[in-house]
Amino acid sequence: MKITGIEYLEASKYLFIKVHTDAGIHGIGEVGAWGYLDGCKGVLKQLESYMIGKDPFRIEHHWNYLYRSMYFRGSVIMSAISALDIALWDIKGKALQVPIYELLGGKCRDKVRSYEAVFEFSAQAMAQRCIELKNKGFDAARLMITGDIKNPLVPRSMSIHANKVQSYAHKVKACREAVGDDFDLILECHRSMNPSEAICFAKEVQAYNPLFIEDPIPPDNLDAMAKVANAINIPIATGERYINIQEFEMLFHRNGAHYVRPDVCALGGITPAKKVAAMAEANYVGIVPHNPLGPVSTAACLQLDAAIPNFTIQEFPSFYERGGEHLMLREPLFYEQGYITIPDGPGLGIELIDDLCERFPRKQRNLSCQIQHDGSIQDL
Repeated sequence: MKITGIEYLEASKYLFIKVHTDAGIHGIGEVGAWGYLDGCKGVLKQLESYMIGKDPFRIEHHWNYLYRSMYFRGSVIMSAISALDIALWDIKGKALQVPIYELLGGKCRDKVRSYEAVFEFSAQAMAQRCIELKNKGFDAARLMITGDIKNPLVPRSMSIHANKVQSYAHKVKACREAVGDDFDLILECHRSMNPSEAICFAKEVQAYNPLFIEDPIPPDNLDAMAKVANAINIPIATGERYINIQEFEMLFHRNGAHYVRPDVCALGGITPAKKVAAMAEANYVGIVPHNPLGPVSTAACLQLDAAIPNFTIQEFPSFYERGGEHLMLREPLFYEQGYITIPDGPGLGIELIDDLCERFPRKQRNLSCQIQHDGSIQDL
């Protein structure tokens, strides 16, 4: 079997690909750098010249060739490699008539615990949405602690240390009191704090027992993240921006996180994500796959989740259901009581609809950033 071409599917805010073969089998993938889809497509076109005529079964070999060639790396390149890697795993599973998880060692579980993000931003509205999710059967939710990042301006009050810390903590308190203790709270901080603010905030919300704090500070400085992690008594989760396994290794070496968030569509695909999971397992670190993307990303995450013993919980995009994106699939994923059933079909276990691009026209996201009261830039 040989690869014959790559088809590009620009649908809604996503870029999917189909890798075709001369055996009539195709594999699907998705890129992760959602802000730079045109750049990812350009990289894929560059990589396509290598992929044509190759045996799709040699996944590790192709991954290393693409990763090690031409000096340059970075998020756009790794997102392109991610899409190809996922598609190759899909092809191999379909050709062998087994789900990808069988190629990764077999299932550790039949279904995966998941959470939705709460896209409400006042304490009262956030608490109410948590109640709604609990009534739907979920037992965890991700709270957007920092407010609506779509707002172009950060309020002046957020430049005042005490107000910032207390306003964030008030939201956590309201949600905990609304849902009780049989519901986990994930605190998404969107890299909005400096280390001193993060430490103070963690101490304020410790009594509410959140599952973890996600990216309390920008993740670029591993030593700073480790400093925060070792100064608080709440677990930290980070890693969604990482684009190689070495970044995770350096984080583990510094005891910088209790949970890590590899993104299969940004890190390089299922191939490096499985390696990160093994590295994390050796350090007693849980895996919480990052997944703010489309249904191919979700399906790839589920295959990984099935095959690793240290899986913790899966991010399940709220726009899958509320945004109608389940209609992108011929057969939607099945979830019940907050758990997603792992597809048992060959490969990823899903297929995109034939008229995807017509039913979901391209709508690429625009560049955006928040401006603080003094005119400076807020980290997103």
